[in-house]
Formats: sequence, structure tokens, C-alpha cells
Amino acid sequence: MKTKIRDVGSVRVLDIEGKITIGSGDVELRKQVEDAIGAGHLNILLNLGGVTHIDSSGIGEMVGCFTTMARKGGKMKLLNLTQKIHDILQVTQLITVFDVFDSEAEAISSFKP
Repeated sequence: MKTKIRDVGSVRVLDIEGKITIGSGDVELRKQVEDAIGAGHLNILLNLGGVTHIDSSGIGEMVGCFTTMARKGGKMKLLNLTQKIHDILQVTQLITVFDVFDSEAEAISSFKP
């Protein structure tokens, strides 16, 4: 998994490419979110458009990161879900937990109070 980090206003955007799977991207995802929190970013947008594969460990890590952000008073939202990720979130009913966007501009503006 590769991550490109950029800040758009008060939102830390993580552009993720590759696999979020056990032993590969799950630990990296957690590290990126923890680093963002450590740097004072409480609004995180995961751009998942470049994710080629995700497994249950990757989904679990996304939920864990979401929970961590909520406990810190922050928000984590998802952008550009692939069909596979969308289907997994639909089946597990996690689609109702995450705020999901197709447009980065809409996602960024949704963080504003």
C-alpha cells in the first residue's frame, strides 16, 4: 500500500493505492491515521479510489481508525469507493457507519461545522 498525504484546508487527505490486507496495508493505514492525529489533524478523508484489494483485516482497520478518530473528537470519511469496497461495506452494513462521497469537493465541505 502506498499513501500520498495532502492537506486541503483543515482536512488531511490520504490518497491510498494498492492493497489494504492483513500484513500489508492494514498496519500502514493505522500508522497514517495515528500520524495525522499526532500532527493535530482531526478531519481525515480516505481516498480509496486506488485500492486494488481489501480484506476483512483492512475493513477492520478502517473501522478501528474510524472509532479512534471519533474518540479523539475527529471525523474520518471515505471518498471514491471502488465497487468491491462498496459491496463489502453494503453487505456488512458498515455503509451506514461511514460518510461516503464520490466528490472530493463535497467531502471536504462536509467537514465544515
